[in-house]
Amino acid sequence: MTPLSHPDLLVGNETGDDAIVWRRSDGRALVASVDVFTPIVDDAATWGRIAAVNAASDVYAMGGTPLFALAIAGWPRDELPLELLAEVLGGGQDAALESGWIVAGGHTIDGPEPLYGQAVIGEVEEDAVLTHAGGRPGDVLVLSKPIGTGLVATAVKRRDPSATGAGGALHDLYAAAVREMGRPNAVAADVARRCGAHAATDVTGFGLLGHLRSLAVASGVGAEVEFAAVPRLPDVEALLVSGDVPGGTRRNLQDVLPHLDLRGEMGDAELLLLADAQTSGGLLLAIPPDRADDAVTELVGSGHGARIVGRLGAAEPGRIVIRA
Repeated sequence: MTPLSHPDLLVGNETGDDAIVWRRSDGRALVASVDVFTPIVDDAATWGRIAAVNAASDVYAMGGTPLFALAIAGWPRDELPLELLAEVLGGGQDAALESGWIVAGGHTIDGPEPLYGQAVIGEVEEDAVLTHAGGRPGDVLVLSKPIGTGLVATAVKRRDPSATGAGGALHDLYAAAVREMGRPNAVAADVARRCGAHAATDVTGFGLLGHLRSLAVASGVGAEVEFAAVPRLPDVEALLVSGDVPGGTRRNLQDVLPHLDLRGEMGDAELLLLADAQTSGGLLLAIPPDRADDAVTELVGSGHGARIVGRLGAAEPGRIVIRA
């Protein structure tokens, strides 16, 4: 859908991938975003939590603070009990309350498969809005969460449920993925504000490379990524070997491949990891060089697996150099 043009409305590459910003006359602005998806974990409340955290991600990516949300759910009531839906809604409500916003209402419809998400409204000082377009040559790229959740979600769907249970082949990796997907980006947004980030994006469905390219194009800069520095879930590379790659991840790589310069030995597996479609991923921040180490230290101190993964440069806009 093409957004309407209005002088008080920021849309598209000026903002996050799914967010809009509405300027107010008092110097503040409203940030709005919406996201829904089908179950990616077996526990109903955990799915609700991840969906809520994911829905608020674009608000945080713009430096905003969520205020309230409306829940959106589709439910096959003849196939699944409504008590299970209550667990989903409860998980989303708990995640919102823990992070400081409320679920004020919502709407549920009958549908052929379960869906859940939230439309989240937040606010931000107008002169503090973080967009894709503010990156500058020399900015250091900080990623707040490890990648690999798309691979894990695909592997879980293809395995027997016992694989994620105690002693199962995916137990530790699955637990790590659930922990990261349920981690709000509130701390990362706060660090971005205090460390003077020039630009930001959340890393979700288009993968690290896709979201980085969007930021670089909007900012009119190129980018470099150090592959070895990119944080990833523990032992997630094994899922590349076993072929547990989402279709969206493969499409992401095909879309960005013409815009990559590879320096060193890089195989398809490494590139697929960088293109992996994430659910409730972290924030990718473009931070002044003299503040990047401080940002990583704060994030790691709060339990994030944050790393410096590269930098922006004065190259062809949207061109990404990957160093092996």
